[in-house]
Order: sequence, then structure tokens, then C-alpha cells
Amino acid sequence: MPNDPKAMKVRVESSRLVKPSYEGHPPPTTLRVPLSVFDKVTYNTHIAVIYAFRPPTPCNSTVEKGLSMVLSEYREWAGRLGKDPKGNPVILLNDEGVRFIEASAETTLDKAMPFKPSAALLSFHPSLHGVAELVQVQLTRFTCGSLMVGFTAHHLVADGHATSNFLVAWGRSSRGLAIDPLPLHDRTTFFVPRSPPKLEFKHRGVEFTSKNKFDKGKEDPLKDDIVVSKVHFTKEFLNKLKAQASLGSKSNRPHTTFESLVAHLWRVVTKARGLDGCETTQVRISVNGRTRLSPRVPNEYFGNLVLWAFPRAKVAELISQPLQFAAELIHDEVAKVNDGYFRSFIDFASSGVVQSENLSPTADMGKSVLCPDLEVDSWLRFPFYDLDFGGGSPPYYFMPSYFPVEGMLFILPSSMGDSSIDAFVPLFCHNVDAFKHNCYSLVLA
Repeated sequence: MPNDPKAMKVRVESSRLVKPSYEGHPPPTTLRVPLSVFDKVTYNTHIAVIYAFRPPTPCNSTVEKGLSMVLSEYREWAGRLGKDPKGNPVILLNDEGVRFIEASAETTLDKAMPFKPSAALLSFHPSLHGVAELVQVQLTRFTCGSLMVGFTAHHLVADGHATSNFLVAWGRSSRGLAIDPLPLHDRTTFFVPRSPPKLEFKHRGVEFTSKNKFDKGKEDPLKDDIVVSKVHFTKEFLNKLKAQASLGSKSNRPHTTFESLVAHLWRVVTKARGLDGCETTQVRISVNGRTRLSPRVPNEYFGNLVLWAFPRAKVAELISQPLQFAAELIHDEVAKVNDGYFRSFIDFASSGVVQSENLSPTADMGKSVLCPDLEVDSWLRFPFYDLDFGGGSPPYYFMPSYFPVEGMLFILPSSMGDSSIDAFVPLFCHNVDAFKHNCYSLVLA
């Protein structure tokens, strides 16, 4: 098959560091940016995404120049993670640069498509492991003139919202346009703890857990048998899901597409896993604090500002109850992650208890198996498709890289641009058939 990793020949042509390009006198390279409480609680890893562009595409030097220019406004990406004299984690604004790789594929994009979520994707972006650079870019040229952009970014620096804003700004720079709006870099003003602190909610065992109790993930002997399925949900099917999920809604409002789809996937995956009915299952759902905190934090804020909701249910109840049951659980738990909850977290994480009790974040990409739980990373509201390096059209294709973590789902707008949604669902191979049997059904069989 054309997208088999053995058949896909990608040759690296060059690799170098790209540093910020400044107008006038460059700023000092001795500054440090302390990580906020939201930076320190998130995933300590690189995340990779992949874009594909049809011709006409700009030359590599244009994309590289745009990257150098945008880094002057997003200096954190060109820096390095480090410690201040007191041992606190910081971003060193040393302008050491981001990794920039040029590569070529000995085939056309049409022959390489469709890209299945498999290890073949790993050849289109730099390795995520043992990396000092906070951003890495790989431009892969196909013989037809198409361009694939592999992008990796360290999650401690910024969340998906901020990273997608950076990507759009990079595109603007490559087209010779001003960066507008400019990023907001202040990581302290918005997150000042209250005095005295008000710890109104539980945070131990939610965002943090004891290091000696921290489960690094179940080392299941079948971890190498995880298959990532890409499933496509049409606008028509999503409308049917929303209608069914909203029947008898307690809030007298229809459920969102997100709530309805996550409820559906939670039930279908749980059914496919064949779990004991007495077992408890939960979904970890990201909640963007920019719109939750009061006063609101501007959308241009550059950094991490995410906490999580954890709807949970007994397996038997989740499967036997109608779709609206799961949708209500999701809606109610997400609604609880409000300004009060974010403020309580800030107070807790700033109190010193994390250090004194040697607590660790529960956000961990090192796990290989999440069963009986799920994690849902939603990219539905991120402007990833607004990236334009100068070709004049949106990306032909966009997807996450290959993350074979059982139960870690990615959902994102389809490249078709018709309000349909793609979901990437990693499961054990022996559960895949059962998942696909119910995936497009409104009633679990």
C-alpha cells in the first residue's frame, strides 16, 4: 500500500536552527519566563500535527523567512526550558532557535493519500523524544509540488489554542503581512492567588496526585496491538446525534455537537471494550479557561490555560441509559469548571502544597492504556485551517500525528469544510470491530 511505512520513502535534505529575526536592536537573551501554574500542570511532552498543501505552494525559503520573523513575536518557541536560580521551571529567552528540516518524498501526494493513522506518519515530522528545541518543523516536498508541513511543539510552552494562533501568525508572516493580533505574553497578572487562599474544590487526585501513587499507565501485554481508527461523521449524522442527545434535556436547551459526539463515542467505546458493568468509566475533557475566568482572559494569551472536566458513570448505566444520559453528564461536569473552580486551582497550585507533598500532574502522555477511561482532545474550535503560507488556499489535509495511546481520542473538523468531523480513536485491535459495528448507529447493539 502507498501509505505503508516501508513504501513511503522520505529523505531528509537539510537540518538547521532558525532563530528570530528582529528589526533594529535585538532584545537581551538572558531573560526568563516563569512557567505559570497552568503550564506546570499540563503535559510535559511535544505534540505533533501534520498539514498537506496542494500546489501552488511557496518555496521553502519563504516559509523559513516567515518563521524567523514570527519568532520575534513568539520568542518563547525559540528558547529552551530551564530553571531559575531557585530551581523553578522557566522558559529561557535565549533565541537558540527552532529546528527546521527540509525533506523530500519520492512519490506524489495523491499516491501517498489517504494518510491512515499509522507509524508511517512519523516520517513527516521530527522525533518527539529527547528534543531540546521547543518547536520543530519539517517541510516535505512531493514530486507533484505538494507540500507537507510537520510541526511539533512542546506543550509546557502553550496549549492548543495558543499554538494554533501562532501557526496562523506564521502564515501571515510568510505572506508579508503584519502579525495581528499580537500575542499576550504576561503569564502572571491573570493568575494571582487570593489572600487568604480559598480552596473550594478538590484538586488532589484530580489535577495532581502523589508521585509514589502515580500510575504511569497500565503496561498491558497487548499495548503493541493498539490500532488507531479514523472515523468520519457527516453533518447529517451529527444533527441526528444532537437531536437524540437533546431529548428531555434538563437544561431545556439542545446539547452541543461536542457534547453529543463525545457522549456517543464514550458509549460506543465502552461497549466495544466489553467491560464489567460494575466498573466505573470516566472521560477527561479539556476546558479552556480564557472564557471561564472572570474577567475573561484575552484570546491572544500565549501559554497554557486549560483544566479538565471528568464526567464518570458505571459501565452498565452508561450503556443501558439513552444517549442524553451521557450528554447530560458531560454538560454538567464541564459547566462545573467555572471561574470559581479555576480560582480554587490557582490558590491550590500556588500554595506550596504541590512541592511540599511532592505531587505530580495527572496529565501524562506516557501512558499506553487508558481503559476503562477515555481522554478527549477537541480541536474543533482551533483555527488550524486558517494557516496559509501564500498558496492562497487552506490546507488540503490536516491531522494529528500517530499517538497510539489506547483511549486517547482526537476530534477535529474535517478537511472537507462541510461541518463534518473526524475522530481518531485508538483501541486494542480485538475491540475495533465492535467499535465500528456501533460507530454509526444511534442505538447500541
